[in-house]
Amino acid sequence: MIELIRANDVVLIGFARSVLEAAEIPVLVADSHMSLMEGSIGVFGQRLLVPRDHEAQARRLLTDAGIAHELRQP
Repeated sequence: MIELIRANDVVLIGFARSVLEAAEIPVLVADSHMSLMEGSIGVFGQRLLVPRDHEAQARRLLTDAGIAHELRQP
């Protein structure tokens, strides 16, 4: 799995997830429970992960959706 986004913004993670799921790209949101438990401190971000073989397509879709600036560098 490749980490595409790490953020504390649940709206951003939800949006990115919905874009990828609409394209039938498997998505895993890791650390969502840790992020919720720590509150607003911002220490633990949620991570959006996709399989390596879907990385290029996922990056294109998220770039087209206007959130390229949120993508982690490969």
